[in-house]
Amino acid sequence: METTILAVLCAALLGYLLGSISFAVIVSRIYAHDDVREHGSHNAGMTNVLRVYGVVPAAFTLLGDFTKGLAAVILGRMIFDAFGIVGMDAGYIAGLAALLGHLFPVWFGFRGGKGVLTSLGIVLAVNPIVFVILLLIMLPVLFAVRIVSLVSITGAALYPLLTYMVKVFCHQPPLWDTVFAVIFAALVIWMHRSNIKRLLNGTEKRLTLPKKENKNK
Repeated sequence: METTILAVLCAALLGYLLGSISFAVIVSRIYAHDDVREHGSHNAGMTNVLRVYGVVPAAFTLLGDFTKGLAAVILGRMIFDAFGIVGMDAGYIAGLAALLGHLFPVWFGFRGGKGVLTSLGIVLAVNPIVFVILLLIMLPVLFAVRIVSLVSITGAALYPLLTYMVKVFCHQPPLWDTVFAVIFAALVIWMHRSNIKRLLNGTEKRLTLPKKENKNK
């Protein structure tokens, strides 16, 4: 029991610290000697980086935030393997901690992003089938409506349902995977609560690409 608790704590701590690496802030500081949280939506996320600084910084932010979610799951599982823990998936533990780190990063004053890209990296690692289904749904909708928050909220809402359906279809126990999926979805949707208000009153902005890169914002 003590070994299991230690393994869980190590996986959670590593996941949180890794998730706390806010690539939106890092990229904005390197690219423009600035903090993206002082501009636009004041959110440390890829969409705000895109609107404020342009495509290239946004691409690096996307890659970093997505990869850290994926890496947290992989490293968490490696920790469990090192401790000899079986019967538990460290991926969800480390992944949830990484998501919390992204939302409330210890390195950057606990002001983070909204967790969509990091969540997608985690989903790819814990359930690749669900990840592919989500992309097949979310990408066409994004191109059609060009409202990132709407696509993000929709994807989060579908995640628990898809997780349950895939697990049942694969004849695997769905309970714990679905429970974690509900927690992930609830966190992401909660972080989008201001977007939900704007969606309801019709003032949410559509995604538009900047005409040129800007290092001076």
